[in-house]
Amino acid sequence: MEHTGPTVMDSADAPGGPAGLARAIDRALPELVALRHHLHMHPEVAYCEHGTCAVIAQGLERLGVAHTTGWAGGTGVVAVIPATGDHAGNGRGDIDGRRAVALRADIDALPITERTGLPYASVHAGRMHACGHDGHTAILMGAARVLAAWPSRPRPVVLVFQPAEEGGGGADRMCREGLLDGARTGVAVGCAYGLHGWPDLPLGHLGTRPGPLLAATDEFEVTLHGVQCHAAYPQRGADPVLAAAQCISAAQSIASRTVGPLDSVVVSVTQVRAGTASNVIPDRAHFSGTLRTLKTQTRATVKRRFDELVRGVAGAMGCRAEIAWHDGYPVTHNDPALTERFFAAAARLVGPERVHRIEHPTMGGEDFSYYAQRVPAVFYCLGLRQQAQSPGPSLHQAEFDFTDAAIPLGVEMMVRLALEPAEPGP
Repeated sequence: MEHTGPTVMDSADAPGGPAGLARAIDRALPELVALRHHLHMHPEVAYCEHGTCAVIAQGLERLGVAHTTGWAGGTGVVAVIPATGDHAGNGRGDIDGRRAVALRADIDALPITERTGLPYASVHAGRMHACGHDGHTAILMGAARVLAAWPSRPRPVVLVFQPAEEGGGGADRMCREGLLDGARTGVAVGCAYGLHGWPDLPLGHLGTRPGPLLAATDEFEVTLHGVQCHAAYPQRGADPVLAAAQCISAAQSIASRTVGPLDSVVVSVTQVRAGTASNVIPDRAHFSGTLRTLKTQTRATVKRRFDELVRGVAGAMGCRAEIAWHDGYPVTHNDPALTERFFAAAARLVGPERVHRIEHPTMGGEDFSYYAQRVPAVFYCLGLRQQAQSPGPSLHQAEFDFTDAAIPLGVEMMVRLALEPAEPGP
């Protein structure tokens, strides 16, 4: 149910009102931009974010915000800002059956060589912040600064600086280490929010959707075993390269013939390897790729059909197939009721005309899904596109850079979500 009563943000003239929030963010902005540029210059990939972790911990220390390090293999940081005054509740974070709100930022970079030409470009060849996690981290640090000084906080806030989103499953590790149940922090989480800078959305806009927003991400590896022979006498062997080509082509029929036309499936082969000489048909060929789905049943059905198809095609060509699946992230599913609360808060901030109800899920993936499996959660998009950048570089491109002008809205939305009155627990 959408919240319609007063919030701690409703009076513009109150000490903790919208005008005061805007001023607090304006004062913090130069420092946040400098932090973002520093992180951009010194990117660190999954589970190697030691310098990033140190910068975050030092910043929280200066703010006087209690925090713990060493999460998820050593590079995760979690901070807790308690509720204030009459809202303080008990040590577990419960407030009349209500619990803390978690705000999450991912902190890792990608193994990509940067080509932005910026003065703060990565100083490390082969590593860059091509997905905007430097911006996410700066935004959450800004939220920490504002919330730590805010006069009234209706519930505790857990700030999650999470490593290894890019394929490392850092969110899953943090959940298994007791992030949400309060095993290490002493504060149980009742709901969670995360954001992602979105180049397809205009600057100053916000967007998300209830239900599935991002796809499940699985990976497959296939080895086809054939019979090696001279390339001039192919009849004397069994060609795994030709079998691989047929398997790759046939796999594209899965989306059109195995699942319904209104369902969404992507089967992409991204690597093919075979042979060492131009005059030898090799004894094996390898190909690998990714599967993206939005439904649990579809995920299982497509995997089964892929296995049947590859083994059948390979067998028909005299080859034997070995298939290995690597389960990736689950579907990122936004809680419908919490999403409506997000839409209401976003509309109050930027106006309903700048809040987008995204019609269709995207087939990208996110390990924020692990939080959303355990507590009501919302993952949303923060617009990055400036008019001069239409269209600009996209995520995971060597020319991409997070938009500094998006930081103030990113901070304010996070703070407002943290200050929303909590719904009573069950």
